[in-house]
Amino acid sequence: MSQTFGDKVVEFNRKLEFKGKLPKGFRVVNPFMDNPETLVVMQQFYDKFYNDYHSRKFILGINPSRHGAGVTGVPFTDTKRLEGICGIPMHSAHTHEISSVFMYDMISEYGGVESFYNQFYINSPFPLAIIVQNKDGKWVNANYYDDLHLFEMVKGFMITTLKNHIALGLDTSEVYVLGKKNAVFIQKLNKEAKLFDQIKVLEHPRYIQQYKSKKKTLYIDKYILTLNNAL
Repeated sequence: MSQTFGDKVVEFNRKLEFKGKLPKGFRVVNPFMDNPETLVVMQQFYDKFYNDYHSRKFILGINPSRHGAGVTGVPFTDTKRLEGICGIPMHSAHTHEISSVFMYDMISEYGGVESFYNQFYINSPFPLAIIVQNKDGKWVNANYYDDLHLFEMVKGFMITTLKNHIALGLDTSEVYVLGKKNAVFIQKLNKEAKLFDQIKVLEHPRYIQQYKSKKKTLYIDKYILTLNNAL
């Protein structure tokens, strides 16, 4: 029996490992190796929503946060929404992540999780969480593009990862990139590796929740309009 789309994602995540070097002060967090329950709930999610063989459109974030996919293994999904909306409880962790709030409000307006995940696959060019030690010695979230040395060190891994995502069965005619700065770097990678025909840029959910919350419904409408034009 051939693998479903979900089977391929689960296999991809189980093998996911970053072995490269990073600049001083940066670390990679791999939830699939750090918490056994992450593997369990991640597999339940992909078995539930991706148990088929058809292609999907690709939505591309930056890299997971410690409180979203850095815990659940599911992009833009904290434990609250994993249980409350997706119906998959996680017992070893309880997280709230603001990007997840926007994403699931948008998904609800789109038509719900079944309809949305039937058509779209979300992940990141660097699919593991990156943290950096701040001046107080605390470890906080970092983006792959926060430091140019960091980007250069992870660029090869990102291109390989994007190719592996595409091999799951993704439509490469267009990709939906979340975050304007993210898009600048994705365009660089695309120019080098020729991965996607067209790049469409949407504001990042975290930016919307933090700085544009009063206009949230407008951004949800923009997302839905942009994504519907894909179909």
